[in-house]
Amino acid sequence: MTTEASQPEGVVQPAKHHAWLRQSDQPPLADTFRTIPVRSTGSGWRRFLSFVGPGYLVAVGYMDPGNWATSLAGGSQFGYVLLSVVLLSNIMAVLLQSLCTRLAIGTGKDLAQASRDAFPRWAAWPLWALAELAICATDLAEVIGTAIGLNLIFGLPLEIGILVTALDVFLILWLQTKGFRWIEAFIITLLGVIAVCFIVQIAMADPNWGEVIRGFAPTTQVVTNPDMLYLALGIIGATVMPHNLYLHSGIIQTRAYGHTLPEKKEALTFATWDSTIALTLALGVNASILVLAAATFHANGQVVDDLAVAHQMLLPLLGHAVAPTLFGIALLCCGLNSTVTATMAGQIVMEGFIDIKMAAWARRLVTRLVAIVPAIVVILWAGEAQLGQLLILSQVVLSLQLPFAVVPLIMFTSSKSKMGALVAPPWIIVAASVIAALIIALNLKLIFDFVTAAMG
Repeated sequence: MTTEASQPEGVVQPAKHHAWLRQSDQPPLADTFRTIPVRSTGSGWRRFLSFVGPGYLVAVGYMDPGNWATSLAGGSQFGYVLLSVVLLSNIMAVLLQSLCTRLAIGTGKDLAQASRDAFPRWAAWPLWALAELAICATDLAEVIGTAIGLNLIFGLPLEIGILVTALDVFLILWLQTKGFRWIEAFIITLLGVIAVCFIVQIAMADPNWGEVIRGFAPTTQVVTNPDMLYLALGIIGATVMPHNLYLHSGIIQTRAYGHTLPEKKEALTFATWDSTIALTLALGVNASILVLAAATFHANGQVVDDLAVAHQMLLPLLGHAVAPTLFGIALLCCGLNSTVTATMAGQIVMEGFIDIKMAAWARRLVTRLVAIVPAIVVILWAGEAQLGQLLILSQVVLSLQLPFAVVPLIMFTSSKSKMGALVAPPWIIVAASVIAALIIALNLKLIFDFVTAAMG
């Protein structure tokens, strides 16, 4: 970390605040607030590089084990058809994350802080509780995914792997001592490993590229086939994560982008490009999982929706011993990446909603214990085969919580009084409102199906 004397002009020093209760105007992630200098001169490309990073931390949430499970099931059952749904869900993500960037730069607050200031306490506290529930559900998915990855690569029993995931708190602590740019470098490096793993596996699978391209085109089959529609809803629900909305609106403020309107507009442009490019990488990974499943499992008439089973079947189908290893490595990297981002999201939510500052290691330990306990109970009581159902349940919880983050986000970014000159254009608000309505409709259908099944 640079000292105040050597800090570049325009960079705001992080506030020194170590008490449990902080002032309401305390910035998000205060220890890293505006600590990364932004170039005010030079080419546009060099200035853009100052903003590269937060988008990749957000992209991690769009390729977690929940996405893996739904993409595997979609590709193995219906081939390449659901690639159009993967594309649609990614477009939704790009739009919502751009609104998070706009909120942060326009108001100087993250989504949690803006919600706390806009709503009375009786509404803000339930919103905080729902956000915490979503983060715990996200962490549950990462615990399961990381444990499966450790099992696939090292043969570690799942119950032991789940306990080992608690040790990642030391990884968080070490990265935080290095500075925020080190955290971003760690995330981007692991994303690169994931991408390489899938590129190699796709080359081995040798898919029908004509069918792959046609799969991105919308088709009425998604609506007319009930089984395909249900799986399509699962893909959308597993893609757009509520904790990412809080995360992005907080970490973008690690950049010292200045306070004038032109500086804010440039920051908004560069930060939006950063997240759009990063989410395009996430689209590539999610599409690769579905393409791999279609080219290997669907081509051989096999339906697979379990990560461990998929790993076991890759060797006989592809004929390469390295294929299942690459699959396991990519899954493990996804789990490690999400470890870092879930912790940051938890800090932003707790500090933003209820003005409580908790040390990162304590925050991480609490959320991870909440995730570890149900995973261990399920293994001991129902067996390892039920972990997949627990993974699905975590995605259902995320889907149900999502409107409570999306609707306030749209409200704030469409408000001229809150956003000033950076208020979102009408076409963006309309598009985001359609997305919110779609998400709410999917949740209502999910609840209806659950009640119907329970009564039947």
